[in-house]
Amino acid sequence: MSQGSWIEINKTALGQNLRYLKKRLGSKAKFVSVIKGNAYGHGIEEFLPLAEGFGIDYFAVFDASEAERAVQVKKSATTIMVMGRIDKEELSWAIENGVEFFVFDLARLETAVSIAKAINKKARIHLEIETGLHRTGLEEKELEIIIDLINNNRDYLELIGICTHLAGAESIANYFRVQEQMANFDRIAQYLENRGLQPHFRHIACSAAALIYPQSILDMARIGIGQYGYWPSMETKMNSLLSSENKFTRDPLHRILSWKTRVMSIKEVAPGNHISYGNSYLTTKKTVIATIPIGYSLGYSRSLSNTGHVLIRGSKAHVIGSVNMNVFLVNITHISGVKTGDEVVLIGNQGKNKISVAGFSELSNQLNYEVLSRLPASIPRKITINGKK
Repeated sequence: MSQGSWIEINKTALGQNLRYLKKRLGSKAKFVSVIKGNAYGHGIEEFLPLAEGFGIDYFAVFDASEAERAVQVKKSATTIMVMGRIDKEELSWAIENGVEFFVFDLARLETAVSIAKAINKKARIHLEIETGLHRTGLEEKELEIIIDLINNNRDYLELIGICTHLAGAESIANYFRVQEQMANFDRIAQYLENRGLQPHFRHIACSAAALIYPQSILDMARIGIGQYGYWPSMETKMNSLLSSENKFTRDPLHRILSWKTRVMSIKEVAPGNHISYGNSYLTTKKTVIATIPIGYSLGYSRSLSNTGHVLIRGSKAHVIGSVNMNVFLVNITHISGVKTGDEVVLIGNQGKNKISVAGFSELSNQLNYEVLSRLPASIPRKITINGKK
């Protein structure tokens, strides 16, 4: 059975993004593709193998459930890293399968040692240090215990990385805060290394940090939103495009996602009638409307009622009335020749017009990240070559 909509992932655009971002990182930093939030809505099962085809062999997820999905589709040599939640009972699976994970509290490290001993296999860990985000991360007062625990259990622990997560890197206004965090990390990481903890990687950079603060690119960088074709913020974009080292005539990042559906039905409505539930839209003249088989249950926000628009036959068709659970209506009076089954673009290009995620998110009062990650996993994802199936 078909779904009401589908998502297209542009392989050509992804390749362009990865080449640009790898160039920005340089040859010495390991590229880690962040695929949390169902690969920012692009689909873990579809995106991971696609990125592997461009030489990416290290992926970061949020929790064990995402890691399990990634393990099922990855190549044997590809590494998976869990940055967030992983329950006690899931640690055994992670260690057994060579899945790496962040350690940001003593309890997780103690549990990992216990499980590693029981199954006689090393836990592959990254120590996350608190440097100023105040979310997760090991406090300095805990470090002596952590150092002793690792040094006393080297047969059961492999220290893959020492890392932190920078707060506010997407905004130039946070410059001093970011500089302070990077200095804190350098100081603490050096202290740990002086005490015998020699990691394979030091890493602190996300997309925003890597693009604004090149000094944050250490042995590894965790790249999320950028690889999908989006700048972490307008400041990040302007800083990158206007810097003396980068002279671009156009945006080097290309959106790789399009979201599409088809017209379900068409009807004419006489003047003086309210459209859909409630009284939010009243026709003032004969109006031709198209029913679109997507609603808020499938990711099309109710806040787009009477404000959103879609593309049909290359023209904008505005949402009229309230977005329902399964459908919404658009005004197609001005578009000739529309038929049931015609393609409808919710996000993406059609003809000379486009609907960007940024525009979509502004209308729905959501961040790019939020719009993308909220796209339901049940929507089929299809791979295209330069936008063609």
